[in-house]
Amino acid sequence: MWEKDINIHDVREIRTRTNVYFGVGAIQKIHDIAKDIKSKGLDKVIVMSGRNAYKATGAWDVVEKALKENGIGYINFDQVTPNPTTHHVNDAVKMAKEFGAKAVIAIGGGSPTDAGKSVAILLKYPDKTAEDLYEFRFTPTEAAPIISINLTHGTGTETNRFAVVSNLEKNFKPAIAYDCIYPMYAIDDPQLMTKLSPKQTRYVSIDAVNHVVEAATSAVASPYSIMLAKEVIELVAKYLPKAISNPEDLEARYFLAYAAMMGGVSFDNGLLHYTHALEHPLSAVKPDLSHGLGLAILLPAVIKTIYKDKPSTLADILAPIVPNLSGNPDEAQKAADGVYNWLKSVDVPEKLTDIGFSEADVEKLTDLAFTTPSLDGLINIGPSGNSREIVREIYQNSL
Repeated sequence: MWEKDINIHDVREIRTRTNVYFGVGAIQKIHDIAKDIKSKGLDKVIVMSGRNAYKATGAWDVVEKALKENGIGYINFDQVTPNPTTHHVNDAVKMAKEFGAKAVIAIGGGSPTDAGKSVAILLKYPDKTAEDLYEFRFTPTEAAPIISINLTHGTGTETNRFAVVSNLEKNFKPAIAYDCIYPMYAIDDPQLMTKLSPKQTRYVSIDAVNHVVEAATSAVASPYSIMLAKEVIELVAKYLPKAISNPEDLEARYFLAYAAMMGGVSFDNGLLHYTHALEHPLSAVKPDLSHGLGLAILLPAVIKTIYKDKPSTLADILAPIVPNLSGNPDEAQKAADGVYNWLKSVDVPEKLTDIGFSEADVEKLTDLAFTTPSLDGLINIGPSGNSREIVREIYQNSL
């Protein structure tokens, strides 16, 4: 109900560890940001993006104008793909060093921002590589300033300290988390999100739901991460169907973007566990797999596994998509079925076999969940323990 009192065209500054400009038209705040970074001597930047969305959304026209008006030199690395790789990062770092970039502007979804955060670190550690960073051969304490212009309503990376990059040669997709990679500024402008494809509209919001389910049920969950989870799921349940039926619905995009941003804050506090730890091997092995789809496939099995350990929390936060849960540990199957029915209602019914995995892949995926750097840390804070049997069972139940 409170949403009706919000004017989505009022651009607000929301302060987390990042200063986020939020609302329809927020992209125009890049002029203020450019003026500020120029005053700090940051007169050359590398712009990280994919090949198309940064231009197709209209974001680049505004950003380029702001950079030119403030005398900021720029170079664009436009090769970032979904599930960015260490090769992307190393190539961008080389380009940035040769140009003399002092800051990073990322325009896109989670992939350009995560790759951009990685570049920002390596600009401060010129003798290191992306492989060094994502195999934890050093611990960075500084990074070049980062500005994230977000084009999706799912990632949360525009307002937290996480980044994910894949090492294709090893089928590794680790996550890093360092205080030095909180973006200095972020922009969440719903009008830049209306061109998301129907599938991506679904997948990115499902990513946001997964963020908060995990953040609310991990071993380090707090009242803060749980409270945010409850609000995020309520907003996604209400506004995702509206965005699906009318992609140009700015109100729906606004509240989905808000849900995703606060989802990022939730898991910045409560962290993540099984669903993300087990999805990363899926999209490391199959880089074309959308992260949100992989998460959707695993979520019902994760709910079934963890419900007995966090029944009251899950009954409460899942209420908008699975009503009438009482918080009885015996409801695990009912909760899992309810989540799967909700996924089907937004047209995401897939299982692992639908995307090319089989029983024969379960052991390899289980191995990767434990051998990929950083993922064991997520598994260790899962509410149901850190055994191989738990991980294997989730994969089995997702087939």
